[in-house]
Amino acid sequence: MDLKNKHFVIITTLMFSLGCKESVPILRNIEGQRIQINYTSSPKDSIENIIAPFRNRINQVLDSVLAYAPIAISKTDGTLNSPAGNLMADIVMQEVNPVFKARTGKNIDFVLLNHGSIRSIISAGNISERTAYEIMPFENSVVIAELDGKAIRAMVSFLIKSSVPHPIAGIQIIVDKNKSLQAVNIQGKPFDENKTYYVATSDYLITGGDKMDFLKEHISLTDSDYLIRNALIDYFKKIDTLTAATDNRFIQIN
Repeated sequence: MDLKNKHFVIITTLMFSLGCKESVPILRNIEGQRIQINYTSSPKDSIENIIAPFRNRINQVLDSVLAYAPIAISKTDGTLNSPAGNLMADIVMQEVNPVFKARTGKNIDFVLLNHGSIRSIISAGNISERTAYEIMPFENSVVIAELDGKAIRAMVSFLIKSSVPHPIAGIQIIVDKNKSLQAVNIQGKPFDENKTYYVATSDYLITGGDKMDFLKEHISLTDSDYLIRNALIDYFKKIDTLTAATDNRFIQIN
């Protein structure tokens, strides 16, 4: 075969190959349609049959009785501290401190959470996992921040000026009738500005959430890998009767 014929064969083969190659689809446009789904929509039996066993199991777990509350527990009962806030802070202290102790050999000195994280009243009656989800629907976990004396003073000043009772435990704040600071006690001992303290709080607040910028000044930070909601559930499983009240952890004296 001479050179001219070789070229003819090559060109013919390439053209045949290109002609046989499938064209790549090109997206020209996207069209959508809005379908409204609400309680008046009729469920499809095929989908409902798949979902029903899972829904029933979830409801069974969420509604299993863990404890009992003789009276309602609210975050709005109280000015400087509230029953619901005290309960949540105490639970975090009790449930998370063993985790922190096992990992670091140290103890949590006090707890600080935020008033807004408590999303529901604890109604009188049976307490279940669903109760915990209603109180704390967020996926916030507990972190332990090491704070110096300056940050603690900023925190105390913030709490005194706050218009709502943020949950605290392990710390006592005493102010006079003019809301001037009289004393701060941590674990029953006077606050020492030259010490550092370990404060259990939420991963939301540690970044300055709820304007708690003083928490961003932490010296060290330990993640407990423990959701606040799970701490509530674990506590509910251990007790029979749930009680909470305002006390002297944050008081105003005349």
